[in-house]
Amino acid sequence: MKKPDDEIRAIVAETLAEQQRLQQDSIDAIVLKAVASVLASFGIEDDDRKEVRADFQHLRRWRKSVEQAQSYTFKAVITVIATGLMGAVWLGVKVVLGK
Repeated sequence: MKKPDDEIRAIVAETLAEQQRLQQDSIDAIVLKAVASVLASFGIEDDDRKEVRADFQHLRRWRKSVEQAQSYTFKAVITVIATGLMGAVWLGVKVVLGK
């Protein structure tokens, strides 16, 4: 009696696994079509993948260089302000000691 139950469970498990694989394949196909249609609506065709990748890499390099320039600009501004304050303190000390 145990054998038929085990066989039935194995068949049911195999059937459910196959249904899940088929459903996953169907979902993958739907997602692929949706992504392709969205990219096509932006004017990006399947053949342009290498160019699109290169464009995104260029944009990333541009963004990083702009962020780096902003960082250097911020550091330069802080340095100028600190130097100005130190100069003002120095002149104040010279005036006080000169009297």
